[in-house]
Amino acid sequence: MVTKLKALILSGGKGTRLRPLTFTTAKQLIPVANKPILGYVIDQTSQAGITDTGIIIAPETGEYVKDYVKDGSAWGINVTYMPQEPLGLAHAVKTARNFLEDEPFVMCLGDNLLGEGITGLVDKFNMEKLDALILLKEVENPGAFGVAVLDEKGNVIKLIEKPKEPPSNLALVGVYIFSSRIHEAIDRIKPSWRNELEITDAIQELINMGCNVKSEILNSWWLDTGKKDDILTANSIVLDEYIKNEIHGSVDNKSKVTGRVKIDRDSVVINSIIRGPAAIGRNAHIENSFIGPYTSIGDNTKIVDSSIEHCVILDNAQVRGIERLEDSLIGKDVKVLKNNSHKALKLMIGDYSEIEV
Repeated sequence: MVTKLKALILSGGKGTRLRPLTFTTAKQLIPVANKPILGYVIDQTSQAGITDTGIIIAPETGEYVKDYVKDGSAWGINVTYMPQEPLGLAHAVKTARNFLEDEPFVMCLGDNLLGEGITGLVDKFNMEKLDALILLKEVENPGAFGVAVLDEKGNVIKLIEKPKEPPSNLALVGVYIFSSRIHEAIDRIKPSWRNELEITDAIQELINMGCNVKSEILNSWWLDTGKKDDILTANSIVLDEYIKNEIHGSVDNKSKVTGRVKIDRDSVVINSIIRGPAAIGRNAHIENSFIGPYTSIGDNTKIVDSSIEHCVILDNAQVRGIERLEDSLIGKDVKVLKNNSHKALKLMIGDYSEIEV
């Protein structure tokens, strides 16, 4: 393995589809199974032996990313932060030019989850001495993505961004490995109609330059966690695949815990049923409640007299007296309370929120 390979992780963007949560955090920090999505991405780059990591951050949310990743020592990596306005993925590479120098690098989107690591990709890139290796996935709606056309040897011969008539069903997943020639290609392209420097245009320019551009088709799952339902789906899959039965908190003898459930330390479960797969963070208080499968509950939460299933609940939230809460993403410090005095619905809702009653 080439130790000089660097990582560039994109953790910028405004996260408009996840507002109002992304007014106060980066979309890459929304947790799945009680761990920020960005953490899983860094796990995979560090497990591939990459220690020199650059993270692209947005001016609005960059400090939140820094607070989570810090100096990278939790992963055994060195981190360099680079602010960028959202002007395209190729523009992010341009922004990171001084950090990347002339070394090959893997570029990952910080809000995408893969069902397998990238070590095999890195090995293939080094072994075949490629200029670009892009990860692809067969999808049912290729018109929503950048799409690749391959020859019979797996070489990429053409890329099209969100085609009206897709020539294939192979979508770009958001993991790329490049040699330093990508910088020359980016210098030769112009902004798209979106006024962004598109990475698909840059890869196409590599092809036009006669560079060695190949692909790998992902056989596992891939999730772009850009919307609420995407987060819930990712949470379910990660809980299904990774959660083990770990009870570090206190469960009284009136409670019942079945299936694979992780309960972190200092949490208390009183007269409740918890059915896994589920994850409960630190110092949570669960009382007279049902926590159903595919639910993640963050640190310092309080769930009382409620039934919850297929939800992601962030830190410091409270849910009290709710007969049935499902398919929901609840932000930090949120209170969801039953009004027992009369049947009026009383709400204080922030911008871009969505309520179903």
